[in-house]
Amino acid sequence: MAKYDFDLFVVGGGSGGVRAARIAGGYGARVAIAEEYRYGGTCVIRGCIPKKLFVYAAHFREDFEDAAAYGWEVERVKFDWGRLIANKDKEIDRLNAIYERLLGNAGVKTFHDRAVLEDAHTVRVGGDKVTAEKLLIATGGTPVLPAVPGIEHAITSNEAFHLEALPGRVAIVGGGYIAVEFAGIFNGLGAEVTQIYRREQILRGFDDDLRHGLSEEMRKKGVNVLTRLNVAAIERKGKALQLALTDGSTLSADTVMFATGRRPNTQDLGLETADVLMNENGAVLVDDFSRSSAANIFAVGDVTDRINLTPVAIMEGHAFADTEFGGQARKPDHQDVASAVFSQPPIGTVGLTEVEARDKFGEVDIYKSRFRPLKHTLSGRDEMTTMKLIVEKVNDTVVGAHMLGADAPEIVQSIAVAMRCGVTKSHFDHTVGIHPTAAEEFVTMREKWQPTKAAAAE
Repeated sequence: MAKYDFDLFVVGGGSGGVRAARIAGGYGARVAIAEEYRYGGTCVIRGCIPKKLFVYAAHFREDFEDAAAYGWEVERVKFDWGRLIANKDKEIDRLNAIYERLLGNAGVKTFHDRAVLEDAHTVRVGGDKVTAEKLLIATGGTPVLPAVPGIEHAITSNEAFHLEALPGRVAIVGGGYIAVEFAGIFNGLGAEVTQIYRREQILRGFDDDLRHGLSEEMRKKGVNVLTRLNVAAIERKGKALQLALTDGSTLSADTVMFATGRRPNTQDLGLETADVLMNENGAVLVDDFSRSSAANIFAVGDVTDRINLTPVAIMEGHAFADTEFGGQARKPDHQDVASAVFSQPPIGTVGLTEVEARDKFGEVDIYKSRFRPLKHTLSGRDEMTTMKLIVEKVNDTVVGAHMLGADAPEIVQSIAVAMRCGVTKSHFDHTVGIHPTAAEEFVTMREKWQPTKAAAAE
């Protein structure tokens, strides 16, 4: 008779947890998984997927405007927020069902309730108590709201997907990728948008050329980007909200959305009863194989606060299952993970920023290009594309690739593959481009960028 009810119990039904459960089940392990909300996690239910659908919706306004230059007559253009929400919800329902079906096909038992650890091998799920040889914590993260007077009037990205109507005026607080993405979404759908960020420039941690370039493009599109400011208080004034800002000014809005950070979902999970160590932010501390301080308890995804991206959680979950149940020990590889910001225009990036590369290698070669895309030579739209390669001088190795412009995530994904293979600038130079495309610019940049005398002196 087996000592435990299951070989593996997964707490959290997001992308990382589901992948781990499916792969472990495929190896013949007895697996169970618990999710208190809906299977699919942040990405499918209230993150990547619905957000990208909203981004598509927001793009149509400019597409309709640009169509006239290409001979199209578009009349009676009207946007219906309710229809977008309904169609989005229908797609999320479909994906949720797929996740549950995939788990069932892998022989995984699913629980639709909150799971709490009672000790290192025991989990209480609703009214049930089950045991498992190994536990995997994959509960993801959640938005955090700051302690600002009147914060109860604000929403986060979670609620933004379920607003009853499109607000006329939106204030977005924060400067990260979620903030800039929703600024572009609401602006594109017709709202008056103000973005407020306490630091000097949006997208801290990204390459400076992308940060400055996106800020400029957002302003061109009508987003009021305010930096070096924060919200001191929020007060309801009739149907509107009034924001008191740290410079003494005020701002009125119909909706205030905070995108100022997230924290791991580890509160009240009972991790302390199993001696699982966490950092000050509540993230589970793990080793290179995703093992926690408790020998039989592992964690993957945003709950570990390593690289908080859905594909990374999937990679970590798969590597865990291969190692623990597939007889092929392997670590998740977090080097040169490409990422995207679905801003308007979007960003694709992989590898080191210029600042990081100079800190690591000293001298580096920089190649830049900034141009108006071919599409806008007829539309007349003043939108610029920026591309950048960062090259380590000694070995000619490309250590960073960054793009701001249409299709940037699609283009940079392929460059990420090349960087995994150790691509050099010479490889780029000897590759024949596809013409006419924006992507060909990456293989035609020849002249090294040199800072101006003023910039070099700073």
